[in-house]
Amino acid sequence: MSLSSAPPLPTNSERLLILASSLIVAAILSIVAYLLIREHAAAEQAATRAASNIVQLIDSDVLRNVELYDLSLKGLISAAQRTDLRQVPAPIRHLALFDRATAAPFKGNILLLDPHGDVIADSASVQPRTDNFADREYFQSHVDNPDPGMLISRPFRARNAEQDWRISFSRRLSDADGRFLGVAEAALRLDYFNELFKGLDIGHNGSINLVSRDGILLAQQPPLADNLIGRDFSQRPNFVRILREGNGSFSGISSVDQQQRLYTFSQVGDLPLIVIVALSTDEVFGSWQRTALLISSATGLLCIALLWMTWLLCRELRRRHSAEQELARLAAVDALTGLANRRTLDQALNSEWARAQRTLLPLSLLMIDVDHFKNFNDRFGHPLGDQALRAVAQNIAACAGRPTDITARYGGEEFAVVLPGTDSAGASMLAEKIRASIEALPAVSEQATPLTVSIGINTWSGNPETCLEDWLGSADKALYLAKSSGRNRVVSNMSQGRCKHGA
Repeated sequence: MSLSSAPPLPTNSERLLILASSLIVAAILSIVAYLLIREHAAAEQAATRAASNIVQLIDSDVLRNVELYDLSLKGLISAAQRTDLRQVPAPIRHLALFDRATAAPFKGNILLLDPHGDVIADSASVQPRTDNFADREYFQSHVDNPDPGMLISRPFRARNAEQDWRISFSRRLSDADGRFLGVAEAALRLDYFNELFKGLDIGHNGSINLVSRDGILLAQQPPLADNLIGRDFSQRPNFVRILREGNGSFSGISSVDQQQRLYTFSQVGDLPLIVIVALSTDEVFGSWQRTALLISSATGLLCIALLWMTWLLCRELRRRHSAEQELARLAAVDALTGLANRRTLDQALNSEWARAQRTLLPLSLLMIDVDHFKNFNDRFGHPLGDQALRAVAQNIAACAGRPTDITARYGGEEFAVVLPGTDSAGASMLAEKIRASIEALPAVSEQATPLTVSIGINTWSGNPETCLEDWLGSADKALYLAKSSGRNRVVSNMSQGRCKHGA
């Protein structure tokens, strides 16, 4: 049995403390993460609601104005098809044709074009201008398509000095047989949308976009890049998703400036127009990010402090446990020889005796006494006497090398070796080995004589009538017999004989 110290292993208290601290840290991190995720979702929902309100406001305003334009076009077509107006004076006929056009804001001219694209009526003057619009896309579309519905054109530059951007609303004129008679067209300056969008709060990096269902950008405020009006976005992934879903909201990367944006979009009534509000996620989640950084930093510091305090407490518990182990070791060890002391020996004897009773395995005991040690001590003094006892103890421990063997100082110059699972023959062999090794030791000083020991052996071999006290007494009697019969020898109580030695 080794009594040397080993690195202390974590105790149950340390393990429970570490487990509890880890669970607390995990709980804190989980709760904080849940709250931050919930706040992130709340910030996104609030931004989506605000953007949806903007989209609905734009929808209603654009729809109302487009309806006014459509009403003007229908009125123009209806008046143009009346034969009784052809005979009235030009000013009256002009009023009849364009009486519904004055209410439309940011309007351009409303024109009535013949089948060749020539202007036959102009809202700007009683005498129509001399111009031809047969090259316009909207005109060609009505020539090829007999559908009488309203057509919204791509953006185009006006033929005036300003050359501002416009879109047109147009309807086809057909006779009873469906033959093409011309086009009624009303222009809307895109400044209308810019003016409408400017009054809406979308943050510093957000944008409001009006796109046709064909993917043509009609208006954007503020402009994210130059010359985007009229650009085709129909193949861009974001627009494909917007066109597929019709209404809704999602986050994506802008194909224009490569920024992460929160898109909220809706179709304008039954019109082929889509309003898109694109908010910068940096602004949407800016406040949340600052809060998350603050809370995460505070939580991280709290968790680090908790783990640090746990480490300090574990270190203190380990130190205390090490001190307790050291005290226990010192209490179990003989200070002079380093072997187990008498108290430890008594505990080991009781334990091994009980185990032998259960397993019925043999149990042997060696009682060892240093010969003539009192005379040695009186002649050479206690320092050399202590040195001699340490030398004897080291040899005994070296010979009894099994982990289960227990070597102890019995008292004074006496030692004991407990040999679990060892029969009488094995005990005798070990006893002789111990006796011979000590006899071969060099003298501790030039004046001192070599040391020898006497050894008594007793082996329990399963006799249930033997008690521990009798067994110990028999070993002690064997030792007494070894000493009385000449010393420096081994005697077993079973044989009562004397082992030969090398002297």
